[in-house]
Amino acid sequence: MEDYRRQGGIQQLLVTEQEARQIVNTARTAKMNRLKHTKNEAEEEAAKCRVHMEKEYLKTISESTGYSGLNVKRLDEEPVTKINHLKKQASKVSTEVVKMLMTQVTSVKV
Repeated sequence: MEDYRRQGGIQQLLVTEQEARQIVNTARTAKMNRLKHTKNEAEEEAAKCRVHMEKEYLKTISESTGYSGLNVKRLDEEPVTKINHLKKQASKVSTEVVKMLMTQVTSVKV
């Protein structure tokens, strides 16, 4: 009878050991899945960050080289503003310039 109990105890130990192996394998599989998932998330985040940094770099380059929309707009507006300013100044002094020219042209010097 004692042999039977020993065999039952051994059998129970083997079953328990088998269950422990399954639990450990399940835990290893879950750990590997979590690591893969975390790695994929990190790679996605790194790719997003890389794209964002490249956009910022290109923006900085375009602003510093003068190809940005703001610089083009400024370069388009600047000559128009200067021309308008010069026209206003010319209209203010044009009557005086005409008088001076007429005086110089009509006066006779001997």
